[in-house]
Parts: sequence; structure tokens; C-alpha cells
Amino acid sequence: MKSQLTVFALTAILFASIGMAPAFGQIQSSIVVTTDKSSYSEGEIILVTGEVRDLYSGTPVSLIVKNDNAIVALAQLTVGADKKFSTEITAGGTMKTSGSYTVEVTYGTQNRVATTSFEFGGSTVIPTEVPSTVTDKTVSVQGSSDLIGYEITGGKILGITPSVEDNSLIISIDATSDGSLTLTIPRSVLDALIDGVDDDFFVLVDGEEVNFEETTSSTDRVLTIAFPAGAEEIEIIGTFVVPEFGTIAAMILAVAIISIIAVSAKSRLSIIPRY
Repeated sequence: MKSQLTVFALTAILFASIGMAPAFGQIQSSIVVTTDKSSYSEGEIILVTGEVRDLYSGTPVSLIVKNDNAIVALAQLTVGADKKFSTEITAGGTMKTSGSYTVEVTYGTQNRVATTSFEFGGSTVIPTEVPSTVTDKTVSVQGSSDLIGYEITGGKILGITPSVEDNSLIISIDATSDGSLTLTIPRSVLDALIDGVDDDFFVLVDGEEVNFEETTSSTDRVLTIAFPAGAEEIEIIGTFVVPEFGTIAAMILAVAIISIIAVSAKSRLSIIPRY
């Protein structure tokens, strides 16, 4: 009887140990994410890489980088056939304060989440004058001839700057009290599209994501954003922002290309023998 109990106990221990042992060479978590370094200085490239256990075709990885719940970066990352994903983020910009930052990735139908963190030494960039012209109803944006219309209560707009790297518009404001800002943004200046269909913007007030109201037309997107007293910056993130290489520069380039083609054609004709 004792020998049978001994065999039963050993068998139970064996099965329990097998169940607890990790499978060698497999991803133990459904999704993992890492950075190439543990700390970064301003201007350095943060390489974010990761891998998923299960591949869902056409489903991207959602990435958020935040500091004390203030979001500084957002991205949708494509997962390759090898189940891996990666992206590069430049330290600095909206990442201003020194300290610990968290990288959070979400994937799959059950929103599986993984995180990692890194240290940032802080931004030393001295703010420059906002390159835009503000009237009582419109704001110009560098690189575009189209104007953004606006209405604001509780403060005033100081200027709007496009961020090509982040596909966003950064609105500098002076909020003397709680208020709201309504922007009529031409799609030629900023838009958010996925496969040609309207997608939601991400809106941050002083680095924190906020809700907003929106109406759309074929040419504009109208956003109404509430802000608290003392707010300094509103960032609207989409999938396209007017490039630094503006319309005039593009026209100059087009004229130059046409001129080169014309001169080249004329040169070829001049060497053809005449009879």
C-alpha cells in the first residue's frame, strides 16, 4: 500500500513539474517589447522592437509612449510574417522632461498588453518664435497657402506649427480660464485616413489625451477641443500633415524639371543631321 502511495505521489510531482516548466525557445508572453538601450539623450534614436506569439492578419500593434500618464508618442506598427515589429522614435520633441518613460504596446482581439521603460535626460531645446500668422479668425501654417479657421473662448492662440515627423499640428495657446477651441482644418493641411477612410485624430492638451467633438466635410475637418485654465499646448495627431517642402517649392521643382526636359530634347534635335 505504501509503495502504491509513493508511486502516486511521485507521478503527481512529475506532472506538476512538467506543467510548470517553460517551453524552451517560445515566447512566454503573447507579446513582448524592448528598447535597444535603457537611457537616451536628446536627439538619440530609440529603437523599439517586439514580437507577438500569435499572428492576426491585418492587425497592427498600437504603441504609446508616456511619462506620468502624459502621452508623448503614438503609432500603429505593422507586424511582419516573422511575427516581429519595430519602430524608431527620436528622443526629444514632445518628450521634454527628464525621467522614466513607459513604452506600452497593445495587440490582438483581446488587447494583449506589454510594456518596457527607458530613461530620458530631458530636452535642452530653447523654444523659438512660432512660424505662423494669427488673425482674429484664421491662422496660417508654414508650408501651406490654406488657412485654418478658429474660434476660441477662455484664451488666445499664439501660433500653429506643423510637425512633419509626428504628423501633427502643435497649437500654442494662452489659456486665461477654462475654455474651448474650435478649429476648421483643411484636409490639405492635416488629415487622418486609413485606406482612404476617415480615422480618428489623437488630441493632446499639455501632453494628456482628451476627448473632442468633430464634424467633417469633403474639404475640412472641424474639431472642438476643451482646455483648462493655464493650458499652453494642444497637439492634434493624424496620418498626414502639410510637408515642409511647400507648394511653391514644388512648383519651382516642376518648372525646373520641365525646363531640363525641354533643353535636353532641343539638344538631341540639334545634333540630328539635316538633309
